[in-house]
Amino acid sequence: MPTAANTLIAYEVSSTEGWVIEPASGKRDWMDATPNKFAYRCLPLVMANQAGWVVRCPASFSCVWDGSPRLEGLKIRFHEEAGSPGRFISSHFGSGILTVSLPWLFRTPRGVGLWARGVTNTIKDGVIPLDGIVETDWAPYTFTMNWRLMRRNTEVHFKKGEPMIMLVPVALDLFEQLEPEFRHVDDNPILKEDFTYFVAKRSGNIDVLRAGGEGSWAMDYMRGHLPDGSVVTEHRKAFRLKEFPKK
Repeated sequence: MPTAANTLIAYEVSSTEGWVIEPASGKRDWMDATPNKFAYRCLPLVMANQAGWVVRCPASFSCVWDGSPRLEGLKIRFHEEAGSPGRFISSHFGSGILTVSLPWLFRTPRGVGLWARGVTNTIKDGVIPLDGIVETDWAPYTFTMNWRLMRRNTEVHFKKGEPMIMLVPVALDLFEQLEPEFRHVDDNPILKEDFTYFVAKRSGNIDVLRAGGEGSWAMDYMRGHLPDGSVVTEHRKAFRLKEFPKK
């Protein structure tokens, strides 16, 4: 039976003890630490932070890879008795790949899949997330999320409760529907005029900042304003994803 057009279902197929899934936050620790939190002035960055649901790490553990392709080459050590969550975290593929098996089977509307990835704009030293796009509109299968350790004999830590996985809905047919083409900006005089205004304003502000002044931030995009001051009514400043119901 197809899933309703606006429904994301997470069917529990194993124990969900220790697991949390929730809308992604727009906040990031490293962005908080920038001077005057200036990183939040980049609206595309903040929007990307929120574009999906995050799964939090169900148990604290560390892992070390010896550089070999063997399954046993990746050693996982849980910091405390992991219980049920621990069995979902393993060396399944070898080659320094850490695998997390989710306790849910997801269902999305027809034509919509889930992009399983690391948490957007989150930095973790020594390990990179491996993205995957899953056709969750039909597949009666669970999927895993994987990380590749980058350096041998270097311990990587995961803390219980830290955002670990991001699930982003994606229209599966969109990629192939778009027709790429090149054009010159001169072909669109209005766009060229607006772009020229933007470049001049930004360049002037950068020159002031480099000279030690207090340049004014170019906030037109943040506010959803065109160069002539008109408001873009479709402009978004945030995503407001719905929570999974509490048990």
